[in-house]
Amino acid sequence: MEPDRIAVLAEAVNADDPISSLAVIAELRRELARLEAVTVRRARAQGNSWTEIAATLGISKQAVHKRYGGRGLFRTQE
Repeated sequence: MEPDRIAVLAEAVNADDPISSLAVIAELRRELARLEAVTVRRARAQGNSWTEIAATLGISKQAVHKRYGGRGLFRTQE
């Protein structure tokens, strides 16, 4: 899925059918989490620090490192 898919899913949220909307919202969360992980990996590959990434996401450096730093793809020295 790409950002266009996220837009399509967001439009599928239907105020008249809360159960269907919740299913779409759950799918949106999964897709956004995947997209965030890919973007963090790209940011690290381009030399951005954990501190920069954390500030952009509005979380602590420790939180972003805990979430993404333990994976081999994200490990770099800092």
